[in-house]
Amino acid sequence: MSLFDLQGRVIVVTGALGQLGTQFCRALSAHGAKVAGLDLVEPESSRARDWLSATKADSGFVYVQGDVTSRDSLERAADAVSDKLGPVFGLINNAGLDSPPNAPIEENGPFESYPEQSWKRVLDVNLTGPMLCCQVFGGRMARAGKGSIINIGSIYGSLSPIQDIYEYRRQRGETFFKPVAYSASKSGLTNLTRYLATYWAPHVRVNTLTLAGVAAGQEREFLEGYLARMPMRRMAEPDEYNGAVVFLMSDAARYMTGSNLLIDGGWSAW
Repeated sequence: MSLFDLQGRVIVVTGALGQLGTQFCRALSAHGAKVAGLDLVEPESSRARDWLSATKADSGFVYVQGDVTSRDSLERAADAVSDKLGPVFGLINNAGLDSPPNAPIEENGPFESYPEQSWKRVLDVNLTGPMLCCQVFGGRMARAGKGSIINIGSIYGSLSPIQDIYEYRRQRGETFFKPVAYSASKSGLTNLTRYLATYWAPHVRVNTLTLAGVAAGQEREFLEGYLARMPMRRMAEPDEYNGAVVFLMSDAARYMTGSNLLIDGGWSAW
């Protein structure tokens, strides 16, 4: 078990207040890490207070406000983390943006009319954001000569979305296509991983953790189409990626860098 011991390691998780971010923070803390959750909302907000209250039982948490698309904001956050917890050892680039199902019709419409502003906004968060976080937090790790970075990817960064899954929406009169920007941003993230893995080797390890869909109350019609193509016949539970996160941050993965750890319920096996 000592291979998975994270005792005393300071790890920053972006998008910490989200469904997976909260899970990652708890799992890392349970293995001894000091966890800094980074998100957009004010520390005094009810959402941040609720997050801290929910995680206090695991101890070792701090919350810092930060915007992954702003280098100045990230520098301030990095200084705050260092002051409160000490030098950063790990970074999980978990913050992400996708067009929600209830987005304006043009955002979920045909590729030919996909808005340029939507493209820029998604890439700004999903690709520029991790790049800036790596510059700020990863740069400090590189100067210290040790660290681990996990970039959270998606199966839609390796494979194209299956538009047929959303046919039920078109049959009921909606215009809906899975947009292009999310796939493009997650694809770019995988090669950002490879670039930094070789750039900072051998001292800072950088890996991608590629995920499939997580259960979150999706529509029955969506699940019918999605799960028909999923060998495991179910969505992932929110805590089922925690083991991979702990592994990649631990000495158990000390010879692993530049890799893409794929946990997708078998989606890509077909």
